[in-house]
Amino acid sequence: MIIGLLLLILTIGVYLLSKRVYVLSSKIYASPLIVTPLLIVTFLLMTGISYDSYNAGGKWLTQLLQPATVAFAIPLHKNFKVLKKHAAEIAAGVLSGSVTAVITSVFMAKWLHLSSDLATSLVPRSVTTPIAMNISQNIGGVPNITAVFVILTGILGAMMGPSVMRLFRIDNEIARGVSLGTAAHGTGTSKAFELSSLTGTISSISMILSAVFTLGVTPLLLSVFLR
Repeated sequence: MIIGLLLLILTIGVYLLSKRVYVLSSKIYASPLIVTPLLIVTFLLMTGISYDSYNAGGKWLTQLLQPATVAFAIPLHKNFKVLKKHAAEIAAGVLSGSVTAVITSVFMAKWLHLSSDLATSLVPRSVTTPIAMNISQNIGGVPNITAVFVILTGILGAMMGPSVMRLFRIDNEIARGVSLGTAAHGTGTSKAFELSSLTGTISSISMILSAVFTLGVTPLLLSVFLR
């Protein structure tokens, strides 16, 4: 228990330090979402500490995901009028993005010649982790592998998203929020809040809608594309 607590403190310390470096450098590769896991994994490998020992303290951070997600309700309330005004556009954008994410995942799995288990584990990669793991289990995937795909998708989305939007000159806050929330879930939403409060708010509602839409369309799309 003491080791778990010390490792929890170490994780928080590494995160705060890497966040400070990220703020000063503004380089995406210095993001604490990338640096912190790499440093912690390296530390565990070098010291021989098992994941179970680390997770004795680290699990508390995981459990904070639920109240952190609920906290998104605050900016949603503050920007309710904007959300109401653009509800149709947001819903249409998220639905098309969710369908595209599932279809591209299926074709990516076929292109890489992945097994059936890996293919179904890859499909919900653009959904926030708890729901993605649930979807994966329901469609015959491996939830733990799905969690890895979700994390990779979120990190890559947060890294590449702003550059892609600059490339295509997407400067509308609604469009930016829908893009990041739909494609990169919680990690993308974190990046969206760096752009603006409204972008982050739109991203958070898009992340939620994406989970709902993906949950609904995945079985139908898999029956069509994975026959």
